Amino acid sequence: MTNVNDNELSARTQNKMIAAWLEAGSTLTSLEALRHFGCMRLASRIYDLRSQHGMDIRNRRVKTATGKTVCEYYLNMES
Repeated sequence: MTNVNDNELSARTQNKMIAAWLEAGSTLTSLEALRHFGCMRLASRIYDLRSQHGMDIRNRRVKTATGKTVCEYYLNMES
């Protein structure tokens, strides 16, 4: 019997989906990550992609339609 950590598997799966999303040229906020990928810890997934996969992911502050300021992530395509 092997010990499978569901959280680790979920994080890897989310990392793959988020990486593909960003590589397609799309941007991503925490709320969008929750809706699209069931990801409640986008900042952690971004950290993983930056540190373990060397992705040049940038962020900027954007205002939502309701006036709230949120962090939006995107892949730097200039490098």
